[in-house]
Formats: sequence, C-alpha cells, structure tokens
Amino acid sequence: MSYWRGRRVLVTGGTGFLGRRVVAKLAAVGADVTAPRHDEYDLTVPGAAESMLAEHAPSEVIHLAARVGGIGYNMAQPAPLYLSNLLMGTHVIEAARLTPTVDKTVLVGTVCSYPKYTPVPFSEDDFWNGYPEETNAPYGIAKKAHLVHAQVNAAQYGQRFAYVIPTNLYGPGDKFHPSVSHVIPALIKKCVDARESDASTVDVWGTGSASREYLYVDDAADAIVLAAESKNEDAVVEPINLGADREVTIRETVEMIARLVGFEGDLTWDPSKPDGQPRRGVDGSRAYDVLGWRPSMPFEDGLRHTIDWYSAHRAEAERAPSD
Repeated sequence: MSYWRGRRVLVTGGTGFLGRRVVAKLAAVGADVTAPRHDEYDLTVPGAAESMLAEHAPSEVIHLAARVGGIGYNMAQPAPLYLSNLLMGTHVIEAARLTPTVDKTVLVGTVCSYPKYTPVPFSEDDFWNGYPEETNAPYGIAKKAHLVHAQVNAAQYGQRFAYVIPTNLYGPGDKFHPSVSHVIPALIKKCVDARESDASTVDVWGTGSASREYLYVDDAADAIVLAAESKNEDAVVEPINLGADREVTIRETVEMIARLVGFEGDLTWDPSKPDGQPRRGVDGSRAYDVLGWRPSMPFEDGLRHTIDWYSAHRAEAERAPSD
C-alpha cells in the first residue's frame, strides 16, 4: 500500500509551474491533495496561512508558492521579491507549527542562495560561505531565511521539515512572458520568434560564459514527493541539493535551443548585460544518500519536450503575470 494513500497534503503554489507537477504526482500515488490559490489565501497577510491550514487540516505541507523571475525581473523588482517570499515562507512555517494535524513541512529553496563564488560543484556545506550573486540576492536571502526558521523551530519545538534546493528548473508549463521568464523559456521564445520573422540575429544577454545546471520539472517534483515522505532526517534540518549532474554554459544552451527550433541565424552577445552567477553546478550526493533520488531526463530530450509544449500552448505560455 502506498505511503500516501488517504493522506491529506496541502501544496501552496500548487497551480504553478512546479506545483502542478507535484500535485499530479501526489494524486497518482493516492494522496488527497489540495492546492489553494492566491486569491483564496494571500500568504503574505498575517493569519491567512493559519486559516488555510485550519480549514484543510493537512498531514503534510509542501510550500511552493513564490514570486519568481529571471535576472531582469530580479533587478527590476528586488523589494517585492524579497518581502513577498520572506513573508509567505515565514507565515507558512509558523502556521504549520501551530496546526496539530501537520506532521511535516517541505520547503523549497533556491540555488540563488548560494554564495556568488561557491566552488563548483556546490556543496551544501558551502551554503553560508559568502553573499549571493547581487542580481539574485534579495530573493536568495529571503529563501535562505526559511532554512534558518526551519532549523530553529526543529531544535526548539521538534517541528519536522525537509529543505530542498533545486537548480534551474525548466520544462513544459514554464513561464514564457518576457517580464518573468527564466533563461531557457526566454531563449526558446527569442529563437522561435526570430525563426518565424526570418530575423538574421538573436540578441542574448551577457557573454555566454556563465554556466547553469538545469533540472527538468518532473525530476524535481519526484524529489519533492520523496522528501515529503522520507523519514531519514537528522535532528538538524540540512539543505538537500537537487541537480542534474550536468553543467552547461549559456552559450551552449542557446546554441542547442537554436538548433532544436530551427533558427539558423547568428547569436549576438551583449556583454553590457549581466551574466548573473558565474557558474552553477551542484553536488547531488546528499539527495541520493537521503532520498534515493537521481534525475532521469536527458537535457536535450527535456528541451525538446519544452519546445514542443511551447509550440502547442503559445497563448498560455506567453500570458502576462497577473501582478
């Protein structure tokens, strides 16, 4: 019998890019899943998280609700990115502590929390050894504060947590609107638009030398479900990296996307724009040791799935954010 059969799980952000995948996977293994929307409970408002958990009485809480975006959005909106994310996580953690039915809370951090010049591959032991890359720091620090909150609550109250750190997510269902898109959907849209308009060039931010480690959304969802289920926890809450064990430069990323969408023009780099963190690649050994998890989607296959979904869902993919 499945561990999840009949268990009630509440997923914040359950209608978002990653959340939809987590909800689907939980439902497939027999969980009773609920995914309240922002217009039902604004988790930045004091008391909303307590009301939400009191109404639904879950045994597990998976906190995925977040305000996110790419480098441009992080540079344009650092204050709301910091405050909204800090408040949502803070309120959910405290509400879960005060709700008797809640057995465990899963928090999803961000690779943006790592120091700017962390040795590659990033080890969880280096998490506190410096300040994050400046363009992503407000968001990264807000998410990092949730780990501190989890650690002190676990030590003082015995509250149970898992804290996972995915690398850059991509896959079907991602956001392709230019104001909030991350690197892969932004580049897919640019290359598709250029191919369709017979443009001779695509302009790309930065130098192309920065690297990223991309994680397919379904692989990340599998890990989060395992983290919620896992009983193999230390007394101290430790972060767990979720990565794909493949570091790819931005230049390699754009070249592969251009080839897959059929854009045959030139790539024009703009070094006046930021590269972001110089390198990203994580040590995923703790995820295997604690969760028994490894990713399964090859990068090029994942890109093909993402491009195919975008081609079939252009209006949905390019919808502007509501706020």
